[in-house]
Amino acid sequence: MTITITAFERSPDGGKGLARDTRVRWALEEAGLPYGVRLVSFRAMKEAAHLALHPFGQIPTYEEGDLALFETGSIVLHIAERHPGLFPADANARARAITWMFAALNTVELPILELVTVKFAEGDKPWKDERLPLVENRVRARLTQLATRLGDADWLDGGFSAGDLMMVSVLLRLRPSGLLNDFPSLAAYVARGEARPAYQRAFAAQLAINAAPSIQRGS
Repeated sequence: MTITITAFERSPDGGKGLARDTRVRWALEEAGLPYGVRLVSFRAMKEAAHLALHPFGQIPTYEEGDLALFETGSIVLHIAERHPGLFPADANARARAITWMFAALNTVELPILELVTVKFAEGDKPWKDERLPLVENRVRARLTQLATRLGDADWLDGGFSAGDLMMVSVLLRLRPSGLLNDFPSLAAYVARGEARPAYQRAFAAQLAINAAPSIQRGS
């Protein structure tokens, strides 16, 4: 069955790989799975057809036969459970990889998204200057804990897994802030993830869409 994902018709980041479809593309590339992409505009994301796939009107979604999924954690978990390349064979190691996926999305990404909100969505608010250092400190605290756990290892738990895929994807959102520069081991960890051929293919695919001339569409 053909796999189809949705992605921004024109990503807000201009193709820097920060849109969440990149995570799904990366997982599909690691698993060696072909897939198609249906591009959606911001208007189309709020219309009934897309809301039937993603009730919160976001991207990406994943369709395979009668199955439709949303949320990147769920999609990557689905891919990893059914295809080799993203989970170790050992049951305990697999459970730990899933734990790191949850940690990336629930523990590490939340303060990072708060930082993005303060700097951009609330950049003109009177409380920004007071709130920004507090949020940055929360991010630094998480990065300190993560760097301590990673140590001098290449990956979080032995070989590369879906846990690393999600964690690297989350940490990439910090690049514009420069905070990763204060954590050399994490910066190197992210660079290892970006150097993987599967990530390179995923990044190039979404960049090609955003680098193409804008086309006016009806939806």
